[in-house]
Amino acid sequence: MSLKEAKDAYIGKLKVQLDEWSADIDALEAKGKQVDTDLRGKYQDKADELRYQIVLAQGRIVDLQAAADDAWEDIRNGSESIWATVKQTFADAKAKFDR
Repeated sequence: MSLKEAKDAYIGKLKVQLDEWSADIDALEAKGKQVDTDLRGKYQDKADELRYQIVLAQGRIVDLQAAADDAWEDIRNGSESIWATVKQTFADAKAKFDR
C-alpha cells in the first residue's frame, strides 16, 4: 500500500467515525427533548460540548489531508492522542446519558 493509499484509508476511517458521532449527537439531542425540563439543559450542554469536539476532530482531518509526506507520521501520531480524547468524551457521554 502506498503512502497516499494509507493516508486516504486512515482519513476515510476517521470521517466514518465522525459521521457516527454526529448521529450519536443527533440521538442525544432527540432524547434530550423527551426528558424533564430540568434535564434538557444538561443534554443540550453535553451535545454542544460533543459538537465542539467534532469541530476539533475535523480540524485534525484537515491537518492530516494537508500534511506533506515527510510530516505525515508525526501529524498522524499527534492526531491519535487528540482522537483518543474525543473518543473518550463520546464514550463518557454515552455512559452517562444512555441509561
